[in-house]
Amino acid sequence: MSYEAPVDDILFALKTVADYSGDMANPAGSLDEDTLRAVLEEAGKFAAEELAPLNKAGDRTPARWTDGRVTTPPGWKAAYEAFRNAGWSALPCPEAYGGQALPETVAMAVCEMWNAANLAFGLCPLLTQGAIDALHAGGSDALKERYLPRMVSGEWTGTMNLTEPHAGSDLSVIKSRADRAEGGTYRLFGTKIFITYGDHDLTDNIVHLVLARLPDAPEGTRGISLFLVPKRLVNDDGTLGDENDVVCAGLEHKLGIHGSPTAVMKFGEKGGGAVGYLVGEENRGLNTMFVMMNAARLAVGIQGVAVADRATQHAVSYAKERRQGRALGSRSPGMVPIAEHPDIRRTLLTMKALTRAARSICYATAAEIDRARHAETEAERRTASDRAALLTPIAKAFSTDIGCEVASMGIQVHGGMGFIEETGAAQFYRDARILPIYEGTNGIQAIDLVMRKLPLAGGQLAKDMLEEFETVTRRVKAVNRLELGRMGQRLASTVVALAEATLWMADAVEHTPNLALAGATPYLRLFGLAAGGHYLAKGALAGLQEGGPHAMESIALARFFAENISAAGPGLAAIVTSGGPAVMEALPETTLA
Repeated sequence: MSYEAPVDDILFALKTVADYSGDMANPAGSLDEDTLRAVLEEAGKFAAEELAPLNKAGDRTPARWTDGRVTTPPGWKAAYEAFRNAGWSALPCPEAYGGQALPETVAMAVCEMWNAANLAFGLCPLLTQGAIDALHAGGSDALKERYLPRMVSGEWTGTMNLTEPHAGSDLSVIKSRADRAEGGTYRLFGTKIFITYGDHDLTDNIVHLVLARLPDAPEGTRGISLFLVPKRLVNDDGTLGDENDVVCAGLEHKLGIHGSPTAVMKFGEKGGGAVGYLVGEENRGLNTMFVMMNAARLAVGIQGVAVADRATQHAVSYAKERRQGRALGSRSPGMVPIAEHPDIRRTLLTMKALTRAARSICYATAAEIDRARHAETEAERRTASDRAALLTPIAKAFSTDIGCEVASMGIQVHGGMGFIEETGAAQFYRDARILPIYEGTNGIQAIDLVMRKLPLAGGQLAKDMLEEFETVTRRVKAVNRLELGRMGQRLASTVVALAEATLWMADAVEHTPNLALAGATPYLRLFGLAAGGHYLAKGALAGLQEGGPHAMESIALARFFAENISAAGPGLAAIVTSGGPAVMEALPETTLA
């Protein structure tokens, strides 16, 4: 089926979950609800009409590498030109460089549409936006003036170059070298792998942000610097000059996202070194790169939401049309649509509820980023920044896990036809499978959550969030409406489980860190279930006041999530608090044999 942007679902989440208001975070002027709807509807139209039709074609006719040059799939270049001309690349960017300065919440909503329509295409503007954020945060005025306007307009794209053949998640051992040169420039040498859109034919220039070491740099992550390395050098008058000493040595052959060129990049292959410009301070490159990485982690979480929504739409459409068997108690002659069978009904409800929970977590994270940028007081901005930091690993890991799970369920709904490529269900799973891996594996997100984010503000942030969860749970119980079923009781047990696991985790991080690490992944899942149930419950309470078919659907899905999904919370808490010894005491041969 074709893609249909879930504009009503997105608007409902923005209003009830992310507490969106027009003047919350838009320095360019308030964005009222009518304008917001118009933006989302136009974005949805572009995604459905321009990007979605290219999704299957890009999967079957991947990006190609020939003699050091990359050609994107048929239709990609025209679609990108239309994307750029429509101004979509400038949506959340600074006004000073030609952007529209719209809120992060709106940017993430639109990002969801691009990636639901065509995940492989959506990666290009996603990485460019992250590069813009990093350059804006750490670049010199001269670099920003020269590069940002053309990146904001989409005339040039951006990349992130971290990984090397021997250095994946552990950046402390990267070997790429940067030598100081004349005029304050640098010459870079080294190889980077897994570089998304490292080369392509969509634009005349590509701005690479590259991590490398100076010859006298200290060892470890404290000796890493960040450099801007353009594919083509830029003359003083802004025109493009010679090609830099940067080459694409090949493309990876991947399980999914075939339309996205994943490149092996070599710097300094010609001998003179790639000309680079320092971003931020020497030996402090990770400080700036983390700006890009954190932005990318939330955006990848949004990709999980996007592929889950697309897989759900596809499965629902199939389940309505596919007829098999007779439903118990049905008096209709002949076979019925499989959507009428209880097991398929449960699967579709699970897909919808998980998707909405993940969307809610991501939008709530984006809302905190907006407040961190534009709240009135420094104290409010700091608190919002810390809350965004706490939620980001949950948004990334929980949502991308959900993307894979929901896409797999979508295949199951299709039965044997789901295993056949022609139905399209398999592509969603293949594309989704990278999401828990890149931009920091989900295991690393769990480690980040328990070791770095829970201790923020002395643990008070997590306590405050738990209090918010408890408050909404009490409100749900107090309403006592039949439509809510046992939502209040089930959410309460999950919140209690999270509180107990959080207390245990805080002690374990300090005294038995290996046990804390052994329980980190189930702890993140537990936190995601509690947070997802919380935000859906907020939506359900608002839906009771609002009324109407969409509000009633939101209530039904919030109830289903609480009674059928978040109810797993106490079991996860038991794994967190008592499952670690079985991990750590297992003999090596048990794991490795």
